[in-house]
Amino acid sequence: MADFDTDVVIIGAGHNGLTCATYLAMGGLRVRVVERREVIGGAAVTEEFHPGFRNSVAAYTVSLLNPTVIADLKLHEHGLRIVERRAQNFLPTLNGDYLLTGEGRTAASIARHNPRDVERYDAFTRELEAIADVLRQLVLRAPPNLVTGFGAPAIRESLNALGTANVLRALPMERQRLLLDLFTRSAGEMLDEIFEGELVKALFGFDAIVGNYASPYAAGSAYVMLHHAFGEVNGKKGVWGHAVGGMGAITQAMAAAARSHGVAIETGAGVREVIVEDGRTAGIVLDDGRRIRARYVAANVNPKLLYTRLMPKDALPPEFLTRMERWRNGSGTFRMNVALSSLPSFTALPGDGDHLSAGIIMAPSLAYMDRAWQDARAFGWSRAPVVEMLIPSTLDDSLAPPGKHVASLFCQHVAPQLPNGASWDEHRDEVADLMIATVDAYAPGFKASVLGRQVLSPLDLEREFGLLGGDIFHGALTLNQLFSARPMLGHADYRGPLKGLYHCGSGCHPGGGVTGAPGHNAARAILRDHKAFFS
Repeated sequence: MADFDTDVVIIGAGHNGLTCATYLAMGGLRVRVVERREVIGGAAVTEEFHPGFRNSVAAYTVSLLNPTVIADLKLHEHGLRIVERRAQNFLPTLNGDYLLTGEGRTAASIARHNPRDVERYDAFTRELEAIADVLRQLVLRAPPNLVTGFGAPAIRESLNALGTANVLRALPMERQRLLLDLFTRSAGEMLDEIFEGELVKALFGFDAIVGNYASPYAAGSAYVMLHHAFGEVNGKKGVWGHAVGGMGAITQAMAAAARSHGVAIETGAGVREVIVEDGRTAGIVLDDGRRIRARYVAANVNPKLLYTRLMPKDALPPEFLTRMERWRNGSGTFRMNVALSSLPSFTALPGDGDHLSAGIIMAPSLAYMDRAWQDARAFGWSRAPVVEMLIPSTLDDSLAPPGKHVASLFCQHVAPQLPNGASWDEHRDEVADLMIATVDAYAPGFKASVLGRQVLSPLDLEREFGLLGGDIFHGALTLNQLFSARPMLGHADYRGPLKGLYHCGSGCHPGGGVTGAPGHNAARAILRDHKAFFS
């Protein structure tokens, strides 16, 4: 042990890195976490972006954070408090109509547009929830990993595959068929078959494109919709909420939990290279030249970033590196934080009210979302973009001065790389103005209320947070990058192609969002291997 400075070094102090570190420390290992930025939290941070105004910078809302992770890390004891939105989603239109969802609201709101869709909504959400309930059991376990040959790994994966199959067999056959549809079909096709009203289709369709640079009619988009159905807040399934203090409150609580178990966390410590000796990892080299020797290295970064920028090229199998160079990134996301002198007033539902605490989705139809994607493909950004706005200061008065507010704008679709060699640095403000104008069309006066803004293009998200192509999921949630293929067939068990190397970020199962699940699962793999090595 004297040859190593620590048992495990984790690259990246985002929420999954902190989760992984805490579980490892609870398992008796010495753990160090290094973070390139000067603050802990990765993309889940709260920062002041205008004098007196604070907000979640990149990640912006809570639902997918796994309740087991919350309980095991005792996050509430470390200061985390999550409050529910008073209404769940608000979809205004430019013609003065709207859809408002949430407890006691949804049925009546849908009935205003199409009474027949109320029953269909209830049936569809019940089906989604039943499938989500079963799939929640798969979130905190490694998917079946394809291995070659015989021996202990093959036996382990055979048992894992059997366990996964037994979980899925709990679904009746018709729900298994629906699950297949959700994994393979487009959300648009499914929603068109089920519903008549455009707004209720848009309600589900938005979940199919959020963080997904694709049309709602793209094959596989139904899975992205399902991915967003896994969540819960304070024991209530399918509910979205707000972490008091912003998303940084989650990672600050995680950091406190990690430190309480002896984890050392260093900021301002970017990684230059992973050390490889005799075919296995032996630690990392920091940007300042310091070497941290470790028995295991766990990477909470995009897999493509890890393998194309941080690994010695001659350390990897050529076919592995070739495939990883093709790892598809790009969420089509443009992120803004806005300081407001007053609350917006929507033409469709004027004045203050619970609807302002909801996810406000400005994308009134599947056709609108499809055109936004087509536009971005052709021109670099959609001229009529999809904008989701949250106003977290309606739930948390710590974020803004009295009487003032902050808004998060989560905007789709923009091209991860602009066509014809154009740079996002040249067009950032132009597109930001468009996003503000889009909201202003639904809520006249919004533009005039803006006191300041923070703008993050896909390029800014990459430079600031290491999100390649601005990809908030560390890799697209496409069929060839999901489940046993995330990040690659043969490496779905959180183990890299070199001994001692592990993946603990959103580029592995179950994918993106602030879940803590990849960190939890990677820690289990590391502890299992450590126990086997020393048993």
